[in-house]
Amino acid sequence: MEMLVTIVYLICMLYIFLFSISQLYLTWVYVRTKRDPQIQLTNADFDPPITVQLPIFNEKYVVERLIDAVTGLDYPKDKLEIQILDDSTDETSQIILNKIASLRPLGLNIKFIHREDRSGFKAGALEYGLKLATGEFIAIFDADFLPAPDFLKNTIKHFSDPDIGVVQTRWTHLNSEYSLLTKLQAFALDAHFSIEQSARNSVGSFMNFNGTGGIWRKECIENSGGWAFDTLTEDLDLSYRAQLKGWKFKYLQDITTPAELPVVMQAVKSQQFRWSKGAAETARKLFGTVLHSNMSPGKKILAFFHLFNSSIFVSVFIAALLSVPVLYIKDRHPEAGWLVNLSVIFFIGFLSISLFYWVATKQFNNNPWRVFLIRFPGFLIVSMGLSLHNGIAVIEGLLGIKTPFVRTPKFDIRKQEDTWRGKVYLRPSITLVTILEGLLTIYFLFAIGAGIYLSDFILIAFHVMLTMGFGTVFYFSLKPLTHA
Repeated sequence: MEMLVTIVYLICMLYIFLFSISQLYLTWVYVRTKRDPQIQLTNADFDPPITVQLPIFNEKYVVERLIDAVTGLDYPKDKLEIQILDDSTDETSQIILNKIASLRPLGLNIKFIHREDRSGFKAGALEYGLKLATGEFIAIFDADFLPAPDFLKNTIKHFSDPDIGVVQTRWTHLNSEYSLLTKLQAFALDAHFSIEQSARNSVGSFMNFNGTGGIWRKECIENSGGWAFDTLTEDLDLSYRAQLKGWKFKYLQDITTPAELPVVMQAVKSQQFRWSKGAAETARKLFGTVLHSNMSPGKKILAFFHLFNSSIFVSVFIAALLSVPVLYIKDRHPEAGWLVNLSVIFFIGFLSISLFYWVATKQFNNNPWRVFLIRFPGFLIVSMGLSLHNGIAVIEGLLGIKTPFVRTPKFDIRKQEDTWRGKVYLRPSITLVTILEGLLTIYFLFAIGAGIYLSDFILIAFHVMLTMGFGTVFYFSLKPLTHA
């Protein structure tokens, strides 16, 4: 049993290391290609018909500002169709109808499309709207996004290349400075939307449409099999199917679309669960196809770490859980200590991840050192604290256990004085996972004491971060209960 525990522990640490190296490679690609001159497109005459799809479900706090932003898009009216794909079951539908009525004098082509059954959730709404869409291109914005007036003009010209199936833009944040949670989310997303998306795109590897803030060629969606409902990340699923068909994607880091970040742990967890489980479901569904495709071995490796990226949470959690018995195994068998000490590869991986986030931080902050030194440790700590929650999502996804699509509630929070308290869409409760996160805080507090007692300090920093991580997630999970 001791040998099994040690081997599983080392395998998890090795996976963390290999994942970190893949991130280091993307960082190297990003830094190298950032020096390359950007091709400027000036095809102002390319203005094909576009349908803008707005998938909505119970978004009474943000739907009006979304409609205001989309109706302000600078594009020929006779070539712009706006579909409001409303699956709402509350007063959101009436708010939308009232807003459309007030905009009637503008002469815009706005379609209110309401479904009663919500089958297929967001993917079902998009597919339903696609069958009715008149545009050759489909722009998609979630309820919390606010595209700039020149969004369509800055993106549509890239489709003058007939092989381009998708143009994706970078997300920015309306409320990144609102709280610790929003700061850490912005920190992580900025890295994804700079290094990961740019690097994958520049080497012609698989990248993904991020579900919003981008445009699809309608032909590409149809040719790739349309929106499917069998994963929680319909965007990642369709992205891979399209690229397997030979369609090219274009990522534009310099074109931004701001959105609202979740402000309470319950909303963060629901979003993280959906992303983690959906990625695992997509990996289960499509990685075999990728493996047997004619892609190069290098691109297949990148695709593996892309599709299975959320599996890092499983490895972190298992390694963390086993690290405590490993301390005692090492104490009982000093001759095997060198095996356990191999876990220093985690430190090498840590340096790789540090560089990944440092390069991203430099891109978007005037004082990058201050931001990095504060937010990077916080990001790592909270990520460790979410490893149980997200790890469960990954395992469910890989095993094919189905759960419904749970949206991330938004509350029109942009300024420091805005509040989510007293608003609907939040139902705070104590779940089994929350209880386990509290118990894990105590477990890793014990691990710190065990390391001190055994005079073995090699894992003490790891255990301190785990204690802080699970404690932080536990605290923020309980916090809404005090304001319910």
